[in-house]
Amino acid sequence: MGTAAAYIETGAQAARGLEAGYGSDTEQLINKHAALVKRIARHLVGRLPSSVMADDMIQAGMLGLLDAARRYDERQGASFETYATLRIRGAMIDELRRNDWAPKSVHRKARELSAAIQAVENRTGRDARDEEIMAEMGISVEEYHKLLQQSSNSRIFNLDDMGGPERGLLGMVACAAAGPLDNLERDRFRERLAEAVASLPERERMVLSMYYDKELNLREIGKILGVSESRISQILSRAYARLRVRMRDS
Repeated sequence: MGTAAAYIETGAQAARGLEAGYGSDTEQLINKHAALVKRIARHLVGRLPSSVMADDMIQAGMLGLLDAARRYDERQGASFETYATLRIRGAMIDELRRNDWAPKSVHRKARELSAAIQAVENRTGRDARDEEIMAEMGISVEEYHKLLQQSSNSRIFNLDDMGGPERGLLGMVACAAAGPLDNLERDRFRERLAEAVASLPERERMVLSMYYDKELNLREIGKILGVSESRISQILSRAYARLRVRMRDS
């Protein structure tokens, strides 16, 4: 049995262990939707750095599926698959955040990048250009491209700097069982985020839309736009840096 299959089987066994407390419906839901965990893991890993392993995401996702099976209430109106997808994604993103591989220096540089963008845009009253950001930071083209790549690799965690809900941009939809006040806070965050995204340069908005709304990976986006995967990564990093600035200012 492969590692991924072993994780799925472990989740199913855990569900059977909970059967006495939660009933056989839990086990049935786990068995029926275990493949959903693997599908979500593969899709998420395809959009993350190569250091993120699918097996680790599957293991975390199985815990999310277990949680969804125990908490699901069909009276809320959502199908189990819809509800479980949110919980599974949330569990995977929590695991990513717990095991942040990016050194503190990368996070510091990402904040410096945002600060440079803010300084240029406050001074010029328009979107900061690459050459202006480099001049503000006093770095070369090579250093700038390296910084964008490093920022892209740690983007899941850096998005939390924007001041949104606990799980950041990717995970904010995972809190499916939030109360009225939590929902209100999340709605306000979405409004602020929508306004910030709308203020981005057109190319950055387009790439963000393809990455998050259409859930394409960097290679797929690059093929559509006729540029390299690394160029798409740079565009995303620059968009994230602008969003941090504009979310703080809103």
